[in-house]
Amino acid sequence: MSLLSPSIPILDSVASCRTWRQKAFSDNKSVGFVPTMGALHEGHLCLVRRSLAENDLTVVSIFVNPAQFAPHEDLATYPRTLSRDLELLVAEEVHVANAVRSPSAVFLPGVQDIYPSGISQNVESQKGTFVEVKGYSHQMEGKSRPTFFRGVATVATKLFNVVQPTNVYFGQKDIQQALLLRKLCGDLLFANPDVDHVHIVPTARDPVDGLALSSRNVFLSADERLFAGTLYQALQCAESVWTQGGTKAQSISAAVTVVERSREKATLKGVEMRLDYIEMNDSDTFEVLDDEALKESELLKKTPVILSGALWFGQTRLIDNIVTEVHNPVVN
Repeated sequence: MSLLSPSIPILDSVASCRTWRQKAFSDNKSVGFVPTMGALHEGHLCLVRRSLAENDLTVVSIFVNPAQFAPHEDLATYPRTLSRDLELLVAEEVHVANAVRSPSAVFLPGVQDIYPSGISQNVESQKGTFVEVKGYSHQMEGKSRPTFFRGVATVATKLFNVVQPTNVYFGQKDIQQALLLRKLCGDLLFANPDVDHVHIVPTARDPVDGLALSSRNVFLSADERLFAGTLYQALQCAESVWTQGGTKAQSISAAVTVVERSREKATLKGVEMRLDYIEMNDSDTFEVLDDEALKESELLKKTPVILSGALWFGQTRLIDNIVTEVHNPVVN
């Protein structure tokens, strides 16, 4: 264990994290866990505050996971801002009863700690043990990033095994990831966290245009940022059409129209914008829903529906979603 920050312990190895966790077990302390890849922003801090409010101790991990980046993706350029991340965490406090809680530790493992057999971004050349949630990784984001959820499931399994959290917190922006990890915890019979203690927290947004906060937003140019709220606005439009009785086709068409109008304006400023997808999926199976299935889900108050999309600005890909069904919410 080291103290890179004067106010927060850094657990820089699996052994030091396990020692810290064993003491928490011995002291009968609940542990909240916020897994991150660093480059922290207000969205991450919302998760930290939720954990602080609900647990005796809170640990935040910072690990840029190579296994969830395809060879052509932005692993090398992904933002790394450790000093600022630690400053943000040290400043966080939540008052609970007569106590003031702040983050208890940061788990900062190296690549060798997490992947002792080594790691390649090319799945075909990887060696060692990896985790797949079969049947849930090819839809939605998995359609555009076919190896992404294999990397996510693998690193989450490793982090859960080390930290053994009472509760773990994810943001709604990455809703498929969070729901997939709920499935993983249930299927693999995790006790820490168990499936009921994988929490999904509402997306933190820019107060002006609703842009979902993301570490990748730093890649947007000033002109790109002017149009970055387009995806959320398009999803809101689709939701409005749907809730007013429109068909799925009408809802998505309305969203695409919003994107196209914004794209035309962006082009005048030299901004390249292109739509990856907008779709409506079952929150349990992730399968694409047709009008009949959507109406049945709504009438019978079955599983919530995820309205999601992805939009490119140059080389930066933004994602977002809205859960259109208020009954049996997946977000808490």
